Amino acid sequence: MDVSVSAIEAERLRMEVISSNIANINTTRSLNGGPYRRLSVSLYEKNISFSDALNLAEKRLNGVGAKIVEDTTPFKKVYKPSHPDADKDGFVETPNVDLASEMVDLTEASRGYEAQITAYNATKKMIQDLIQLP
Repeated sequence: MDVSVSAIEAERLRMEVISSNIANINTTRSLNGGPYRRLSVSLYEKNISFSDALNLAEKRLNGVGAKIVEDTTPFKKVYKPSHPDADKDGFVETPNVDLASEMVDLTEASRGYEAQITAYNATKKMIQDLIQLP
């Protein structure tokens, strides 16, 4: 069940990050002074300690971890000479967020979340049925 829970948390984090990207798609000035930089979620395998691996009675998988990372692709430049953030040539750096890609990622994360909830519920039911055996 730990694997399913960690995957559910990772998919929830992905949906939150994607929502933030979509909300900031037109933000040309963030707290660090430049345009909003797209964020993504990087998944990694949670490490299990050697002592836990040796303990056969407590043998289990630890699941997946997730961390937020910045997308380093360059910002888009748009010609808007009247914009307050325009450079001397009239170009404004805009966030490196593509709405179509974000919507695809959001759909994928949402479906992954639903799949993990289904897997969690199936595992929970199997455990409950096992407990109720005569």
